Amino acid sequence: MTRTPGAAAPAEAASAQRPAARTLLRLWPYVRPVRGRLFTSVGVALLASCAGLVIPLVLKWMVDGPVAEGDPGGVWLGGIYLLVLGIAEAGLSGLRRWLVARPLAGVEASLRGALYRRVQRLPMSFHDHWSSGQLLSRGTTDLNVIRMFLTFPLAYLVVNGLTILIGFVILLGQRWTLGLVLLTPVVPLVVLCSVFEARYLVASRRAQDQMGDLTTVVEESVLGIRIVKGFGRHRSQARAFASLARKVRTSELRKTRLMAALWAVMTVLPELAIGAALVLGTVQVADGGLSAGTLVAFLSTVLALRWPTESIGFLLAMSNEAAAATERYFEVMDERTEPEAQPEGTGTGTGEVKAAAEAVEAGVATDGATGAGEARGTGEARSLGETCIPGVARGAAVEAKAPGAGAGGAARPGELAFESVEFRYPDAPQDAPATLRGVDLRVRPGETMALVGATGSGKTTLTALVPRLYEPTGGRILLDGRDIASLTREELRTLVSVAFEEATLFSATVAENVLMGGDGLTDTDLLRALEVAQADEFVSALPHGPRTRVGEQGLSLSGGQRQRLALARAVVARPRYLILDDPLSALDIRTEAMVEAALRRVLAETTALIVAHRPSTVLLADRVALLSGGRIAAVGTHHELLQESAEYAALMSGGQARSAPSPAVGTAAVPAGPEARTGTRGKEKDGIR
Repeated sequence: MTRTPGAAAPAEAASAQRPAARTLLRLWPYVRPVRGRLFTSVGVALLASCAGLVIPLVLKWMVDGPVAEGDPGGVWLGGIYLLVLGIAEAGLSGLRRWLVARPLAGVEASLRGALYRRVQRLPMSFHDHWSSGQLLSRGTTDLNVIRMFLTFPLAYLVVNGLTILIGFVILLGQRWTLGLVLLTPVVPLVVLCSVFEARYLVASRRAQDQMGDLTTVVEESVLGIRIVKGFGRHRSQARAFASLARKVRTSELRKTRLMAALWAVMTVLPELAIGAALVLGTVQVADGGLSAGTLVAFLSTVLALRWPTESIGFLLAMSNEAAAATERYFEVMDERTEPEAQPEGTGTGTGEVKAAAEAVEAGVATDGATGAGEARGTGEARSLGETCIPGVARGAAVEAKAPGAGAGGAARPGELAFESVEFRYPDAPQDAPATLRGVDLRVRPGETMALVGATGSGKTTLTALVPRLYEPTGGRILLDGRDIASLTREELRTLVSVAFEEATLFSATVAENVLMGGDGLTDTDLLRALEVAQADEFVSALPHGPRTRVGEQGLSLSGGQRQRLALARAVVARPRYLILDDPLSALDIRTEAMVEAALRRVLAETTALIVAHRPSTVLLADRVALLSGGRIAAVGTHHELLQESAEYAALMSGGQARSAPSPAVGTAAVPAGPEARTGTRGKEKDGIR
């Protein structure tokens, strides 16, 4: 994903307007479980600081007492006091770190886990707009910044503030005139810190956004290394990386300049005040108005307060970085997740769905013996030229279906129906036609329906609606007569299995990739699925068979091998509904024929919708639906459509089809479905669009 110059400005402006403290307070629900140890650590750190403030008082007693009186025993006793205080301060500091290390690591883990779960539940429209690099930087770099804030700045902003307050009380008690001299830089330092906080927050947000972009470039270059090398684009990729790296460098240098300016002022002003107090105190000692011990104690207290004062700028910088990271984190957490099951007007319950499922299984089991005429409607005849599919006699003639007919007929178990389905991508212009417009289609129980259409006609979009990867913007989709919107996603995805044209494998073993298709599966299921996908032979030849790791994205395998494993994953759980998006496109002719022969046995036991581009894939189906202009233009057998639809005949012969312009590809400005999209993504968050 590309980012236009100045695109981060809206997010940076929003960051500047939102107080850092208010943003950081959103972390409280995650910190609450460990608040006891966190508050204890703050108390321990305060005790350590107070131990450091007692040391000047011991020095005053030593100078005005044993030193002035020439008492060596008193000096040794004072030395023991100082040693005990030093050991106590060190021990308390170590205890504070021990108290916060484990619980705050747990807080980071819970934040990361919550982010991962949220990303998994976000709709596909979110993932269409956000780059993976931005999500990755939020789950790694940003959370590390938040953990560092909770570990150090959060506690020490409180501790150092209280230490400075207690220290100034001690100074004023020792010599109030000198204490007032030291208080003179307070007002300008407060003003400086407020200005610095606003500017540093904006700079931190810009740097973190740019780091997310840089992460995206690195990730895409690694995943697309074959393209980079194949086209010799390593120099252009290096230039793109260098350009973003320079932007990150510029932003980091701006942060450094802001920090250096603040640090310089916060060092100079207190030093000037200390110098003035030292001169004034020396004059008073010379005049006899102040004891030497008091002056030593006063200066020792000032030096003890030096680090807490100077560290305020450093702590504010880390806090603002954490605020920017927290804001980026909650931008993802605040996104709306996919809606779960919605109440259905028919009141169909889960038990009825299970009963319908059992009826489907019983119907499929007896279908071959009783004939498909009863299950799929009487009076339907198969044309003589239609390919016969072994294992089941499928009803086949054209289903005369007017728009909205799905609602009129009684739903049967195992039936998939689209009723006036419409869909528009969220980022589509309002005046552009929808990708899908009034789709009406019924796939009978146990039937295989091929979905055919020109590139960009919305075939993949339509199939993506069945497992609710996207939500229809109009109409409804029925499984077993029940609106899928009334099913939970867990329930829906136990009924529906999918295989996409772009086979995605994970960095895991072959067995783990295939068995992702269901729960409670055995090695027997694995071997059966591999046989159906004609993948058993090449899998057995791998070094460790099904236990061989395929590597990231499965790039160690060929495209056809990856596609066969994806097909095996789709059929391994014997799904009731099977959605296949051109699952054989990467196979050679011989392998395709073998897979089709095995796949027919699976299709005999399920209701299937297959996106097809080639006649060989179409012949797997009982009937074919032609998608054109966002609507179902024709439904019938392959041979019937060849005779009755010029557009279908042109698609099957590779000629130029004459059809209505597809809303997905009618104009370049209209966002298309997944098969036609160019990858242009918009993102309001982070200023990316």
